[in-house]
Amino acid sequence: MTDTPAPAHLQSMTGFARAEGQADGLAFIWELRSVNGRGLEIRLRLPPGFEALEPGLRTEIGAALKRGNVSASLTVRAEAPASLTPDPAALEQVLALALALAGRIPGAPPPRAEALLGLPGVLRAANAASETGREAVPAAVGAGFSSALAQLRRSRAAEGARLGVVLGRLLDEIAALRDSAAAQAAMQPQAQKARLMEALAGLLEGQNLPEERIAQEVALLVARGDVREELDRLEAHIGAARGLLAEAAGVGRRLDFLVQEFNREANTLCSKSASLGLTDIGLKLKATIEQVREQVQNLE
Repeated sequence: MTDTPAPAHLQSMTGFARAEGQADGLAFIWELRSVNGRGLEIRLRLPPGFEALEPGLRTEIGAALKRGNVSASLTVRAEAPASLTPDPAALEQVLALALALAGRIPGAPPPRAEALLGLPGVLRAANAASETGREAVPAAVGAGFSSALAQLRRSRAAEGARLGVVLGRLLDEIAALRDSAAAQAAMQPQAQKARLMEALAGLLEGQNLPEERIAQEVALLVARGDVREELDRLEAHIGAARGLLAEAAGVGRRLDFLVQEFNREANTLCSKSASLGLTDIGLKLKATIEQVREQVQNLE
């Protein structure tokens, strides 16, 4: 039995990333999360005014990741409160209209300054973004997203490397159990014959049964309990799983299918078992295979 080396490029579907930045008086934060998924599902949460970024972001995620439920959220805030200043043209127009209206109403008081300033369009932000600034913000936010996505891939790769070590150890355990099962299976024919003779002795009560008939019955029992094919297939599956781990990229679905084949052989092994020892090994195999299945669910 040889230890399986930790794969270098296995990708988990689980990861987290955060990137911050600023542009033209705005501070922004990207948070990206990914968890297990059957395919690639993308959820984007963007503040008003940034909706135009969505198609490009989806394309970028699709090029970087193959599977997983991925959510990305963007938070944007002004770095400093905006100061207000009157718009001279709007203020002059509103003041002229207000004075003209007051002159037509006998006894009307002159217009109040706070009332005029409260009208829409009279006040504007003194530090409103320039045309250049408005162009810089989407570019900076997009670059921040690319940085967060690269960080997410690194996070998924780190988790993938950990999973590779765990899966390698579990495959080694399965290989050891398979070898133990082979040793137990080699003793099954003798045990089956002994049990058959004991049962026949009680039934026949001293009557003689032809050796040929006994041999036939033993042969039938041995054929029914022969687990060599299951053990050979288990060995082949172990080799295939190690090959996929070495291949690394996008192997999650294929490993998931292979685990089903592992389970099939373990179940058949238990059903054919003629000894408590082999049954115990079969149950341990099933438990270890279930651990493999749980870990494989996390792989891209």
